[in-house]
Amino acid sequence: MKNSIADRVSYFLNRYPPFNLIKEESLTKIASQVQIMYLEKGDSVFDKGSNYHNHFYVVRDGSIYLYHSNETDKNIVGISDKGDIFGLRALITKENYKLTATANEESIVYAIPIETFESVTNRNVKIHRYLMTAFASNTHDPYTAEENGQIFIDYLPNRSDDIANLQTANYTRTPIYCYADQTLKKAAKKMAKHKIGCIIIVDYNKHPMGIITNSDIKNKIGTGLYPISTSVTNIMSTPIITDKDGITVANAQLKMIQHNINHICITEDGSPNSKTTGILTHHDILVTLGNSPAVILKGIRRAKRSKDLRGFRLKANTLLKNYLEQNIPLTHINHVISSINDAVTRRAIELAIKKMATPPPVKFSWICIGSQGRKEQLLFTDQDNGLIFEDVPEDKYLSTQSYFLKLAKYITKTLHVIGFEYCQADMMASNPEWCKSISQWNALFSDWIVNPNEKSILLSSIYFDYSHIYGDKTLVDSLTENIYNTLGDTSRFYSILAKDAMKNPPPLGFFKQFIVEHNGEQKNLFNIKYRALMPLIDAARVLALSKKIKNVNNTYERFEKLAEMEPNNKELFLSCAYSFKALLKFKTKQGILHSNSGKFIELSSLTKEEQLKLKRCFKPIQEIQESLKLRFNLSSSIL
Repeated sequence: MKNSIADRVSYFLNRYPPFNLIKEESLTKIASQVQIMYLEKGDSVFDKGSNYHNHFYVVRDGSIYLYHSNETDKNIVGISDKGDIFGLRALITKENYKLTATANEESIVYAIPIETFESVTNRNVKIHRYLMTAFASNTHDPYTAEENGQIFIDYLPNRSDDIANLQTANYTRTPIYCYADQTLKKAAKKMAKHKIGCIIIVDYNKHPMGIITNSDIKNKIGTGLYPISTSVTNIMSTPIITDKDGITVANAQLKMIQHNINHICITEDGSPNSKTTGILTHHDILVTLGNSPAVILKGIRRAKRSKDLRGFRLKANTLLKNYLEQNIPLTHINHVISSINDAVTRRAIELAIKKMATPPPVKFSWICIGSQGRKEQLLFTDQDNGLIFEDVPEDKYLSTQSYFLKLAKYITKTLHVIGFEYCQADMMASNPEWCKSISQWNALFSDWIVNPNEKSILLSSIYFDYSHIYGDKTLVDSLTENIYNTLGDTSRFYSILAKDAMKNPPPLGFFKQFIVEHNGEQKNLFNIKYRALMPLIDAARVLALSKKIKNVNNTYERFEKLAEMEPNNKELFLSCAYSFKALLKFKTKQGILHSNSGKFIELSSLTKEEQLKLKRCFKPIQEIQESLKLRFNLSSSIL
């Protein structure tokens, strides 16, 4: 007789990675051993510091909050939704939990037995790759970034097949080493001579005993903990992790994650009890994969032509697609792609300056506005930017502006070649309106605040989301200070801005149906940008301005900052942050699927589950707009 419960579990798991990579027979075996947990809101799955379980977990229904906790506060670092995996530390590192997992609502969670899972997936490289990626990306929060010591660790392939992961890892076959009875000074001299960042410590049989890196020297010698004359054995990291020749990229990645290391010592038989034959570094892995953020960024910095920059930015699109397929958290995706976009823009500026007959006559700053200014530009969109230059005497203003307009045209042309279309509204630094001295920028922004009207509110909703990309940052800081000094304690501008933030009501009608476009080319399509994302973007902006939150432009980061500042509204703000990330990820997936911006969605193409998930994200829109109405007293006249 069939086990109907196991069949239902298997059917559900098969819809999500990495279970969709497992053969039916093996998945059935896992499903038959799954424990089903029914949780009320507030029930814990595991607590920070507790011993790791013999299971990891998948959300069947509801949602699970993951947070760092202390005696006075809970700091939410992630929310696991339907189909999401959490509790991977037990599977990967076998360490105690570093987070607490608690049900945010009535939830059903599947507990996957680790022993059973490992027995049927032992040799599956695709599954190992997925789990490594999920675990690595989930560590990118403020509490664990320092532990990792790496900003752009990446464990995704640069092609659709597994060639890169299955191939043998390339490593240094002539490792530099020193003997255990030598001093650190001698080892450091050898590292300097060979220009290397690590050195292996061996005995006289060349068996590896430990490893010394630049970090060890900095932390143990530079701080005065040990003298430079100390023995290498006093500061080496031990035991050293070893493997043998023929280790694959995938297995090397897994080993580096499990042990939180960046080096593997290669020995004759793979154990520390045989002769050292090589050293494999994290950099070697990046070079092999070729499509990691670190490699892309390095290529951007070295690019000599617009064509080269376009190639590297297109690699970022492939990276983005892989991230989405691997179900990587939006925070990690956003951070990586935004950093690549900024790097591309900086290099475009550097190349443009080289084309100019003379260096810039005065200090200047290039700013990006709109989605790039908010660090939310995942797909190719049009470019929105501005240029601020230092104040000059009146008789030199036009010539100075002329220089920067010419420079801006070179820059915008390069960005256009790379794939960022020209702005149809000409909101670019190549337009004299958006290429001004700092005094003129300050005067313009002050006028928008003091004399608000329909046009100035529209422009401020775009230009107040700016970020410094290149040049003298003090000019941008001056602009920010001017905005907040002009705002003062006035409520009129906030009220008008808040009213504008409510121009798009929640995207569901009376009977909970989607509100779609009624005419034009987009008839019957759902505009996810203007009906779902923009209400959250606009609400976060006006609240951030009213709370004097500086240098935080990203929408979900604004909501998270607001949650810190207003504990009474913490749940609402975190719900808004979560919904925004889910909606932006959904829009990006649609854009990649249909090779467009993802702005307009044909609802009939969505599954019932996708439609329900979208609707779930809309609830915070109504709640935050109700909050704006009360906070800024929008029931009364403001004009």
